[in-house]
Amino acid sequence: MKDHKTEEKKSPQQKEAQIVAQAWAIADPLCSDEGMELVFIEFRREPQGRILRIYIDKRGGVTVDDCARISRQMGDLFDATLEDIGPYSLEVSSPGISRPLGRPEDYNRFKGNKVHIKTRQPIDGRKNYRGILCGLENDVVALRCDDAEIHLPLEKISIARLVNFNGEK
Repeated sequence: MKDHKTEEKKSPQQKEAQIVAQAWAIADPLCSDEGMELVFIEFRREPQGRILRIYIDKRGGVTVDDCARISRQMGDLFDATLEDIGPYSLEVSSPGISRPLGRPEDYNRFKGNKVHIKTRQPIDGRKNYRGILCGLENDVVALRCDDAEIHLPLEKISIARLVNFNGEK
């Protein structure tokens, strides 16, 4: 018999955020155990279907074999534990030259690098920002754009990526 409690219907964005959070909780310890860093997870609808994309890294860079091994391990765990994901494809890759910033500490780790930041909703009429990353303090990202410092609340950022990645600073 069905429970007739009123359930709050989740938006597609809320469902995707929940899946990413569940995937992160599974993937982060697995990557750590394998000597890897979990960089970023995204769950997107694309023309070929839904994609769960995992970016991993390690000192010296990741190999195709690293990605294949992690993909096999994560795929089995995700299939058994992710709720309401439906059909999807799993992709595991290195972050590449336009590395996403997936953890709060990345905003200080890559301070001084060029970044492209997209916000969920417009802030001062803009959703796209390009500039030099000045760091993160009190959950606010500082960015130097056109000789002005802009402050963006971390929770308002949908994606931040390095531009012309030239290694850690």
